[in-house]
Amino acid sequence: MRIGAGYDVHAFVPNRPLILGGVTIPHTMGLDGHSDADALIHAITDALLGAAALGDIGRHFPSSDERWKNAPSSVFLRHTLHLLQTNGWRIGNIDAVIIAETPKLSPFIDAMRQSLAEILQMPLQDISVKATTTDGLGFTGRKEGIACSAVALIESNPSSTVQSD
Repeated sequence: MRIGAGYDVHAFVPNRPLILGGVTIPHTMGLDGHSDADALIHAITDALLGAAALGDIGRHFPSSDERWKNAPSSVFLRHTLHLLQTNGWRIGNIDAVIIAETPKLSPFIDAMRQSLAEILQMPLQDISVKATTTDGLGFTGRKEGIACSAVALIESNPSSTVQSD
């Protein structure tokens, strides 16, 4: 078993959809980024890559590469799942936290969990997504953006074919 941690931050910008966990959240602002700026998926992707010692999201999907311009972050997560499987790993569970003062995210948590479960082809009960605020402190408290943190457990999967990256 191995554990990985991931963290991502994006600033709010106008005229862009807010996407978290593959779910579009109604809000007046979206997140700034080269891809769709889904900070939740980015944090989970980094946690999974880190657990398997396969680098980070910037190594696999650099913002300097135009292929990823406005790309859905679900592509990153699907590719990461493929990397894990081909390197002999399976995901045990994921625990993620979204840190945001606004918008209120509790009505969308179940949809985010379902979206992530579908992308990662894993049981819903193995994915936890929570939301919290910083009680007005810091950039998230000032409503300037969103931060996400994730931890992932991976386990050796003897039935998969092991290849190098």
